[in-house]
Amino acid sequence: MQNRDLPIYEIRTPLLAALRTHARLIIEAPTGSGKSTQVSQMLVDGGLAGEGQVVVLQPRRIAARMLAARVASERDTRLGDEVGYQIRFQDCSSRRTRIKYVTEGVLLRQMLARPRLDGISTVVFDEFHERHLYGDVTLGQALRIQQALRPDLKIIIMSATLDAENLQGRLQPCAVVRSAGRTYPVRVEYLARPVDEKTTQVWDVAAREFERLIPEVPEGDVLVFMPGAYEIGRTLQRLAASPAARGMRVLPLHGELSEADQDRAVMPADQRKIVVATNVAETSLTIDGIRLVIDSGLARVPRFDSYRGINTLLTEKISGDSADQRTGRAGRTAPGRCIRLWTEAQHRERPPKIIPEVLRLDLSEVLLTLMASSSALPELTRNNVAENFPWLDRPDARALERALDLLADLGAISLADGRITDTGQRMAALPMHPRFARMLLAAGEFGCVRTAALIAALTQERTLLTRRPDEVTRQQRDHRMDDESASDFFPLMQAWSYAREHDFDLEDCRRLGIHAQTARRVGQNWQSFLRIAEAEGMPAGPDSGDDEAVQMCLLMGFSDHLARRLHDGTMRCNLVHRRAGTLDKESVVRRWDLLVAAEIHEREVQKNKVDVMLSLCTGVKEEWLRRFFPDDFSTARSVEFDAAAKRVVAQANMVFRGLVIASKTVPPTDDEAAHLLADEVSKGNLTLKNWNHSVEQWIWRVNILARACPDLGIQPVTDEDIRHMVEQVCHGAESYKDIKERPVLAVVKNWLSPAQLALVDKWVPERLKLSNGRTPKLNYVKEGAPYIETRIQELYDVTRLPALAMGRVAVVVHILAPNSRPVQITEDLARFWREQYPVVKKELQRRYPKHEWR
Repeated sequence: MQNRDLPIYEIRTPLLAALRTHARLIIEAPTGSGKSTQVSQMLVDGGLAGEGQVVVLQPRRIAARMLAARVASERDTRLGDEVGYQIRFQDCSSRRTRIKYVTEGVLLRQMLARPRLDGISTVVFDEFHERHLYGDVTLGQALRIQQALRPDLKIIIMSATLDAENLQGRLQPCAVVRSAGRTYPVRVEYLARPVDEKTTQVWDVAAREFERLIPEVPEGDVLVFMPGAYEIGRTLQRLAASPAARGMRVLPLHGELSEADQDRAVMPADQRKIVVATNVAETSLTIDGIRLVIDSGLARVPRFDSYRGINTLLTEKISGDSADQRTGRAGRTAPGRCIRLWTEAQHRERPPKIIPEVLRLDLSEVLLTLMASSSALPELTRNNVAENFPWLDRPDARALERALDLLADLGAISLADGRITDTGQRMAALPMHPRFARMLLAAGEFGCVRTAALIAALTQERTLLTRRPDEVTRQQRDHRMDDESASDFFPLMQAWSYAREHDFDLEDCRRLGIHAQTARRVGQNWQSFLRIAEAEGMPAGPDSGDDEAVQMCLLMGFSDHLARRLHDGTMRCNLVHRRAGTLDKESVVRRWDLLVAAEIHEREVQKNKVDVMLSLCTGVKEEWLRRFFPDDFSTARSVEFDAAAKRVVAQANMVFRGLVIASKTVPPTDDEAAHLLADEVSKGNLTLKNWNHSVEQWIWRVNILARACPDLGIQPVTDEDIRHMVEQVCHGAESYKDIKERPVLAVVKNWLSPAQLALVDKWVPERLKLSNGRTPKLNYVKEGAPYIETRIQELYDVTRLPALAMGRVAVVVHILAPNSRPVQITEDLARFWREQYPVVKKELQRRYPKHEWR
């Protein structure tokens, strides 16, 4: 029977009334109000669902299954009949199912086959505040379907901690109903001092706080939040050994448990219990009777892993709203307590809200699904998906570009028009990351599905083998695994096979430095991938392909990580898309020139210097690239200056996605060589011996005349002009040897016509003719007035200096003593003779009596 005492029933009437006038509804209701189990029933029983199905989207598989079971129990029906659920690899529903709980990705994939969502009357997004990627994208797709195909489709969004006003503004027209709920106060406490994470384990802190607080909480159950299965296991061990837990059942709760074990943790028990759970118990699932919450403040958070180019789970600190959700679990049936295993000061440093996954995850899989599900809707392509899809939060442009580039590299979308290809449609049908979808499709063709599925499973886990093993362990590995082969995955597969043969025994695995639990999870992942392959009609029996078939599969999945070693004696590599990296020194792929890396690690080794390490590598052949990616090849010339040989060298290159695959030396063109040689001269790395003072004097003469007499039509010589002059000097040469002695002045003078050269000689001559018949040499400077240098005696009878450039540029004279040292600088000789000369003469005549003095 329905539990009509739950707080959510207080808003039943306004909820149903809002849905009669609006196709979109936001329900804001506190944790434990009953929204996850009761709203779907209200819709069916109130006639709002008509003959259609109510689909309730849940962020987690365990919640979808257990909520469906609870609703089925309340309606006194067998699970799978009127009420059912569907999660990845498991469908417990039938044609009779009216209320169906599903995980977010399941419905998005159903939209591929049923773009109108025929038979579904209402889609309910539960716990939407968690902002899972598939939740956001499925909502966007549902909005497109509602607008273009199904105006009758109703969309409901529910959560306890939504920013309802903001969301309502984005979904207009949209109604909002709120339930105040009925919760009891929860006393929140923090640690007095921060935990030293290097010396103290979180499960020890949790056990310590449990032992301190349990005497003060004599009734009710305890809920402990830990980030993952491993931490839960250690916490269970610690609590089971604690005298304070005597008489209490200690139970785990996480997604990897069997259904029976999950039910055992949630269902009421005949004795007090301690449930140690992941954030699966944070929302949706309500465990009645919790009076004490111990919160580690940690969770496995999905993030894009740039090493492997896929999404992974990382342990991180939870946000403030997640901490509030966890706290609320202690106030469902009575006043409660919550101890947070961090300080109040640390709490203020935590982000207040969860960052939507669409802003921090790889988007390639959802983008591929959206493009594949566009048949009955306005088409989504590479060129319009950013603007034409109704994102609640538009992804970062770089993240979109990265995901679309990957899909193009995998052959899922066309380079020509950005539309999904036939290969992309087949990839989209596989519920996995596009890399592994492409691998598995190739494996179906090459006869190595089982091996490809195992490789995909190995990439889902961080480390199978311990790094830097001791000598004994290394010898054991060398004895059983190849240390030189075509792929780093081959010894890993040998290690996993050893672990499976020994039933994942801890001691046996330790001998080879194998993480037994990781190996066990790899096996589970492998079986999942094989089930997907079989569901798509791929042969999952014994492989018929050889090692090369496996290598080709890896190439198909990681062609965007293709690398080429620079030469045989180095581990340095160039990668496609003009990147560079270094092959991991532990890689067994040491003799291959071409390889693909399943992992690319970037780490900062010095300030502003990043080291890129390529690992989990596989050797590939050029002929495979030409076979599978013929359109990605191009030819290009590369020309560069060889500093060691001091010459220009050119090569004709065969290029694959920006990576030079093969090259041969060819002569550079005259223009190429001249350009690069001129570059080196401009940088000061090469010197033209004949680019001397005379050349610069001539350039400065031209510039003085051009600035002073623009009416003559002579343009000043710019730095760019000088660069062109140098190129002319270098034309026809390939090396420094060819140019270092070349004449320069004649080339420079060719910049002007003969008539212009005559004007230069006339108006800015090399020598200045004085009235006494002498012709001292003129000195021109880049900036400033030209000048002459001459002794006093050579200036006798000269009272005025002639001007240059049609009389528009004055000349300065540096007047020298008999010892050639300057005594006066002036452009007014008349004043010098009148005012300064008598003083100068008196001093110099005494020192130089043999010289003529007037």
